Amino acid sequence: MKKIYLLLMATLLVVGCTLDREPETSLADPNFWKSEKDLRGACNRLYIDLPGFSHDKRSDELVGPNQDGVSSGNRSVPGTSGDWTDPYKKIAVCNNIITKGETVPVSEEARNRWMAEAYFFRAYHYFDLVKKYGDVPLILKVFGNTTDPDIKRARDPRETVIQQCYTDLEFALKWLPKIDALKSESDWGRVSQSAALGMIVRIGLYEGTHSKYHQTTGSDHKAHLKRAIDAAETMIYTEKKHDLYADFQKLFYFDGEGGQNKESVFVKIYGPNGAGTITHNNSRGLENTAAITRSMLDNFLYSDGLPREKSPLVKRPEVRLNDVLENRDPRMSMTVYAVGEEAYKGTYKPFKTDDQAHGYGYPIKKGFMLDQWATNSKETVDKMIIRYAEVLISYAEALYEYNGNISDQKLDETINYVRQRVGFNVKLTNAFVQSNNLDMLQEIRRERMVEFIDEGLHYDDIIRWKTAEEVLPKAVLGLLYNPEDTPVKENELGGRLTDANGYYKGEKLYDEGNIFVIEEGGSRNFDPKRDYLYPIPSYEIGTSGGNIKQNPYWGNEN
Repeated sequence: MKKIYLLLMATLLVVGCTLDREPETSLADPNFWKSEKDLRGACNRLYIDLPGFSHDKRSDELVGPNQDGVSSGNRSVPGTSGDWTDPYKKIAVCNNIITKGETVPVSEEARNRWMAEAYFFRAYHYFDLVKKYGDVPLILKVFGNTTDPDIKRARDPRETVIQQCYTDLEFALKWLPKIDALKSESDWGRVSQSAALGMIVRIGLYEGTHSKYHQTTGSDHKAHLKRAIDAAETMIYTEKKHDLYADFQKLFYFDGEGGQNKESVFVKIYGPNGAGTITHNNSRGLENTAAITRSMLDNFLYSDGLPREKSPLVKRPEVRLNDVLENRDPRMSMTVYAVGEEAYKGTYKPFKTDDQAHGYGYPIKKGFMLDQWATNSKETVDKMIIRYAEVLISYAEALYEYNGNISDQKLDETINYVRQRVGFNVKLTNAFVQSNNLDMLQEIRRERMVEFIDEGLHYDDIIRWKTAEEVLPKAVLGLLYNPEDTPVKENELGGRLTDANGYYKGEKLYDEGNIFVIEEGGSRNFDPKRDYLYPIPSYEIGTSGGNIKQNPYWGNEN
């Protein structure tokens, strides 16, 4: 399954200089673009450029040792930013392949099979830009010279860009192979029809809900949701190529790698295993850079299927840290460490940060492997970018947002099927929601939050749901403190605990005492008129000849 990356590296030694430079319409590389092998080799670069593991601290999900500028609202307009330039560099590679691929003397079928990969990745990177910036310049060609007016192109409406993403993905869907044709070692990890469908599900749900809650001008939110629904139904009921992996915990280990794992829809390959050819530092990052906040932990349901604010199983008052882990959705014990468990550097002891730098949040267990941690940032387990559980839960959410309701049958096929995988057999049904005075949409969203912790989805979710203005300005809370759980004395914590009634500096922060305050609410801000979009770097505005305007409330260029 890892052989693809040996081939990638070998190919890049040959064609890397061609793909790295600014794209051009004239073929200055006469010894390339002559065969199907060249097309495949050019596409290999697209996989190297694919983002890998990270621990996203932009939302209320994770917290790190230092305050995150996006999460806290403490950022300014940058001069330059890779958030803008990196996707455009990758889009330029896609455009180069699409343009020069037309000249390769091969059959239409052979050409389109490889150009479909470039179309897929172009849509992937444009979606990344739209999520951050909204309207962005839509560049679909290579530049022949520096006088081309599109070099200083103004921003196109986000709806125009998203429609182009759909067009690119429909081309990809037509010409990419089915995923079960990619199970050889040399092909596993390449994008498939499943990946194209999965991206349509992701984009359709994002734009549909974003349009609905932000009231985006010129966008039909139901049309986007319908695209997500149709693509999901094709995957679930027509193609039937995917299923959930049986073991949630091992899903993120080497056990879950390769074509035998039908949950994998779109994967970034690392390795070969043990060889360290292309690596990451996910396990080290779990130890050193991120921990789960108390607000995110509270999304896990109790074993009766009820949330913390309604379940009689909640232990009050909480005395020991492990009290919060009792009688919960089984995914909780697979996601965070309990006191006394073997963790990053031996037995987990809360607040002991000299050798466990996750700090005062809940330490992440999901995906941690000690043998990989020991490689010292040369980890090679693959990363799932889209997995089938996302398709199922996104389908449920899109159905509810589209229709205003969802049947018990659809809940069984989506939410309850995902719960069943971990042995959480309390079903979400319409009757359960009604009898317990719950909100169906919130319960669907809750399922998404707990299933995908530390998988890079939550920030995008609170942006599209327009809930960032509610959750981000609040104080960031972490662990419950009890001196019997940790060698750290209370006076060594800096006095950052809520009192017995959940107050801190006169402000009610929680319904329990002795909760650690990681970041005070006064240090955090979110301006709903400004912060749902990123600021455009000043360099891009200054070099556009006045064509590119700044996003609202980020400066004078509006």
